[in-house]
Amino acid sequence: MVESLEHAMKRDAPIIAEFLGGAINCDAYHITNPRPDAIGITSCIQSCLLNAGVSVEEVNYINAHATSTPAGDLAEITALKVFKKISGIKMNATKSMIRHPLAAAGGMEAIATIKAIQTGWLHPTINQFNLEPEVEFDTVANHKQQHEINVAISNSFGFGGHNSVVAFSAFKP
Repeated sequence: MVESLEHAMKRDAPIIAEFLGGAINCDAYHITNPRPDAIGITSCIQSCLLNAGVSVEEVNYINAHATSTPAGDLAEITALKVFKKISGIKMNATKSMIRHPLAAAGGMEAIATIKAIQTGWLHPTINQFNLEPEVEFDTVANHKQQHEINVAISNSFGFGGHNSVVAFSAFKP
């Protein structure tokens, strides 16, 4: 449940993570027919970070859209070049474990992201053996990893160019 900080504190609710911000945009190109420069996805990531008030240097975990399609995954990797320094950034793919629940995917991946923040454990990207050379991130391949998350983003890119990115962090009173 997402609610204002004031409301949660007033009712003495346990706060498990903080929603920092997000962005949505529509691009004429979409994940099944992406632009070679991935500008729609890139601008969505940049808009999310701007809305969240965080820099690319603060992000150290990405829950990727990652549908295991060559065109879509490489478009996402191209867009993630906004992160100039990738050492220390972990990226995993929830869909590798749950498949693609279509409209529910973004919500389920947001939950996985929040659980990773809460527990300090990243679920693995399973069945990953032959990465494309363009993928330079630590993709948490095949085995879970511990990781203290500073700021996390969760990417969702859909048919028709409907892109969204949300940012979360641990709640710091």
